Amino acid sequence: MTKKQTKKSNKSLTLATFLLVISTLVIGTLLLNQKTVEAADVVVYKSPTCGCCSKWVDHMRDNGFSVEVHDRRNMNPIKAEMGIPRHLQSCHTAMVGGYVIEGHVPASEIVRMLRQKPSIKGLAVPGMPMGSPGMEGPRSDPYDVLSIQHDGKTRVFASKNQ
Repeated sequence: MTKKQTKKSNKSLTLATFLLVISTLVIGTLLLNQKTVEAADVVVYKSPTCGCCSKWVDHMRDNGFSVEVHDRRNMNPIKAEMGIPRHLQSCHTAMVGGYVIEGHVPASEIVRMLRQKPSIKGLAVPGMPMGSPGMEGPRSDPYDVLSIQHDGKTRVFASKNQ
């Protein structure tokens, strides 16, 4: 092999190594940035006539979740089955990653919960606070996202619009 051929071979090897490293970094970054929940990320139960519930579903989809929707005329059995106390109830109830989600919980807080994997039943935004996802309007009221503990107690998981 001549010196010219050796130099050309080394350049090709260096380029191939560089491309392999870059490819590995890109693929690794994409894999690390994926959500931990896959297909039918969110299963939501809502009234067929509730507009804000549909807007919350859109919010979840806009944030990368796939959503399976079940319209129910009577939500009380679903809320009872999932153990949502009356004082925490809102208009829709969902399940994601084994956690219950009650009301207008922002997708960002659901993602944080899924990453942290706390030992809780789920998250709730009681009522229908203006400015929460699905309840956008002329004002944004302050509200808390509550974690529902397994014993039924709650803690503030996040405060919004403060």
